[in-house]
Amino acid sequence: MPLRKLFAVITLAVLVANSAHAELLIRITEGADAAIPIAVVPFSESGAVPPGDKVGDIVHSDLAMSGEFSPLPAEKMLSLPSRREEVFFRDWRLLGQRYVLVGGLTRTGDRVSARYELFDVNTEERLLGETAAAPVSNIRSLAHHVSDKVYEAITGVPGAFSTKLAYITLDRFNGKPRYRLQVSDVDGKRARIRLESQEPILSPAWSPDGKKLAYVSFETGKPVIFVHELATGNRTKVADFPGLNSAPAWSNDGRSLLMTLSKDGNAEIYRMNLASRQLTKVTNHWAIDTEASWDHSGDGLFFTSDRSGGPQIYYKKSESAAPRRITFGSRYNARPRPDNTGDFVYYVHQRNSAFHIARTNLESGEETVLTRTESDESPSVSPNGRMLIYATKQGSDSVLTVISVDGGAAYSLPASEGDVREPAWGPLVR
Repeated sequence: MPLRKLFAVITLAVLVANSAHAELLIRITEGADAAIPIAVVPFSESGAVPPGDKVGDIVHSDLAMSGEFSPLPAEKMLSLPSRREEVFFRDWRLLGQRYVLVGGLTRTGDRVSARYELFDVNTEERLLGETAAAPVSNIRSLAHHVSDKVYEAITGVPGAFSTKLAYITLDRFNGKPRYRLQVSDVDGKRARIRLESQEPILSPAWSPDGKKLAYVSFETGKPVIFVHELATGNRTKVADFPGLNSAPAWSNDGRSLLMTLSKDGNAEIYRMNLASRQLTKVTNHWAIDTEASWDHSGDGLFFTSDRSGGPQIYYKKSESAAPRRITFGSRYNARPRPDNTGDFVYYVHQRNSAFHIARTNLESGEETVLTRTESDESPSVSPNGRMLIYATKQGSDSVLTVISVDGGAAYSLPASEGDVREPAWGPLVR
């Protein structure tokens, strides 16, 4: 929960749902200057492959939205090979391509297998050659798997196209607000509602295994932290203390949650052991301490505190260590989200009257403002550390925007209706 919203007073009621819902749209708004040219040739098909999702199209879209690749449109290809012996590398060199991906789909019973090969056009070396299979009803997952493999073969970094997004949408139904916690693919497809309420839902946070979400719900008339099992829909109330119960963040082993509680009168950060429900007080200061997040090692934590007179990012090397201030560049820096390498921490940064997303190099202390929009909030880093999602405004609409972590490429995910906010990027699950 952003600090500027921390003490909002709200009342609520809840309806649990688990049904399909309108998907987010995708708009690629800015590409990277040094995007890698790659030809993703439409996959051949044999057997009764169902119409609809095309693996080649999805891989093309995945690589394009990463901002690191510039896929060649199929209409500009001189041929459509599906095997190595059909690939004429000279043609692809003439088209300025560095890589070419070919493959084919075969249906056997209720499963579809994808055979695919990736080639370096200049060296004519085969970089990747695999066959993967999935149920006929799950061709999108098969395509995202191929995208992950291609991305990793070229960049050396695991792809994150098979991961999930959680977010909150808000629209009005019968004149009343309708909040929905939804989970979708990273391209906004296959969105499903996990919780619906007339009252706010905030701060979704993924468990490390991708099977649960923790979040804050106001359904009882006050902020309460729940843990929600996605496979069953079962929900468990884990923090319902007097005052604030907010900003849950999972530990790396999934056994505990960091959270902000004000049960003793002041907002402090606690760690809750989920098995025993035992609480450990992590901060103890007269100021407001909130929005904690574990660092990449799982030993230290970042958090927001106004102990210096305004919201700033602090870091504790361990639960018992003294906090160290990280940000100094403006009077407002909040909601820290570290990357998976320990190199950077990302956060909401105020400059003049606008709120941007910025990052600080933890070794040098150098701060970089990454966004040019003015109402940015809720950053969340992809699990491979290459992309960042946040909520912002486009006109009067709230949308999600994804950028590369250096700010060089971007696409937006507006809701087909209403606003969308509070994104949380799910973990890599192998």
